[in-house]
Amino acid sequence: MPPDQPYTGPGLSRRGLLRGAGGVAFAGASLAALKLPFFAVDGAQQVPANCRATDVSAQDKQLVISNWPGYIDPRKKATSTFQVFEDRTGISVSYTDDINDNAEFYAKVKNQLSACQTIDRDMIILTDWMAARMIGLGWIQPLDKKKVPNLHANLIDPLRNKPWDPDERFHAPWQSGLTGIAYNASMVKEVGSFEDLITRSDLSGRITLLSEMRDTMGFMLKIVGANPEKFTPTQWGQAIDKLDAAVQGGQVRSFTGNEYIQDLAAGNIVACEAWSGDVIQLQFDNPDIKFVTPEEGLSLWSDNMMVPNQATHEANAEAWINYYYEPEVAAKLAAWVNYICPVKGAQQEMEKIDPSLVDNQLIFPDDSMLSVTWGFMALDDKQIVEYERDFANVTGG
Repeated sequence: MPPDQPYTGPGLSRRGLLRGAGGVAFAGASLAALKLPFFAVDGAQQVPANCRATDVSAQDKQLVISNWPGYIDPRKKATSTFQVFEDRTGISVSYTDDINDNAEFYAKVKNQLSACQTIDRDMIILTDWMAARMIGLGWIQPLDKKKVPNLHANLIDPLRNKPWDPDERFHAPWQSGLTGIAYNASMVKEVGSFEDLITRSDLSGRITLLSEMRDTMGFMLKIVGANPEKFTPTQWGQAIDKLDAAVQGGQVRSFTGNEYIQDLAAGNIVACEAWSGDVIQLQFDNPDIKFVTPEEGLSLWSDNMMVPNQATHEANAEAWINYYYEPEVAAKLAAWVNYICPVKGAQQEMEKIDPSLVDNQLIFPDDSMLSVTWGFMALDDKQIVEYERDFANVTGG
């Protein structure tokens, strides 16, 4: 990490907040108490073309963005990506880090968006599954392809043409990450597969899994021979049973958000399901912490920039997207946030910024690593309720 960006040791990482309750936030609340109100959206469908505000970008150089905490390089620094954007474009950006959880944010804005009302934001940044949800509901404005040429020229191939938004009409990945396995090489031999993680006797009671349903259950589906991107209810049941057996057998110490990083650093656990950016940060203090691509592959996810209906500065938002898809800018951002950079050419630019990160596979994974990544099947409302309930019953959430 560059000298002006000191690492402060394991704590609440940038992505820890992002993924700590990335699906439905079960921690500290029962399913019955939550009742999943944020997925009750009958009558909420909109047509973006019919729910569009007048774009005043040309005469009003403003932009209002909601993002996750700590997900950008220090904005007050004169040479930061943020300050350079404002200086270059003349656009004044009101940047708020008020997204702490996808479902929580959804609940905050769903009444307005479902009624075709403004949420007083020109850009929001949400994880794949929630981005797909909002796009499917017609709550997001299409991007003008001519105004975001860098997006279409420079987006890395593995992130292109998502089934929920082919040709990136409505979204642009901000940062991406991998879910795999981390282990402490000074305490245990390499954990090469997720099946080993949940069955090896020397790991019993010394591992954690993630409380994010889609991450953990994606691996469980792989273990039973299913495809996380397209599976049947029977395969889901087999995967849940497999997870339940590991829990009942005492293999799993707990299900966590990113607090696993403290336990792994302290030696309270020896291996865990982990997010790539967390591991990079741990390795600054302890090179014995290793990140593994399991035999089952890796979960690949993104957080995505989108323009909500009734935004009044869409062209300014598109200027922001186009700017952050310049390789030099993308490299500067990646050097700070330590997650997968979605921009082609940024790896070469990193040579000028922090050469130690150029070959870091957790920021710039090669084709071999990316070839074994997978996503998670889009779920309808009924499946969301049923599958989150099943997962909560097993994990004690």
